[in-house]
Amino acid sequence: MINPLNGEETGKKVSSMNYYAYRLMIRENSDNYLLRFRRLFQQYCVDMYVKIETERLTFIRLNQAKLRSEEYIHLRDAIITDGDSENVGRLTILPATYTGSPRHMHEYAQDAMTYVRHYGRPDLFITFTCNPKWIEIIQLLLPGQTSSDRHDITARVFRQKIRSLINYIE
Repeated sequence: MINPLNGEETGKKVSSMNYYAYRLMIRENSDNYLLRFRRLFQQYCVDMYVKIETERLTFIRLNQAKLRSEEYIHLRDAIITDGDSENVGRLTILPATYTGSPRHMHEYAQDAMTYVRHYGRPDLFITFTCNPKWIEIIQLLLPGQTSSDRHDITARVFRQKIRSLINYIE
């Protein structure tokens, strides 16, 4: 990382996630050409996401001792009693902070059961849909773009509308 004031290199490291977030940022005084490439932009985003996730998984695999994975006694016992030792490779335990891991999904299930215990069974199942022709989306598109070219804008506007609806209900 380089200090923009004096041009000297600092001792800080920049993660690839921060780097790509910086590359995808929309700035008022400069034109970000990546945002104009439609499907190629989407493919770039997917490829960079896969690269970031691979780095995260590699970090988790190489730092199992730092993550204290040896303390997961119940998980180790389950593998010993239920698993076939011939089919087991090197054990890598994903933490609950890794989205989509079994422990992460178990926490979500436990949270859902807590909500049901506290509030009772749900009476309604409500779904929300996003209209790609919302004025908030159309205003943010670059000339010649459609909402399917910029999923980032569509998702951001949808989240803002959901938040405002939840705040209105509360």
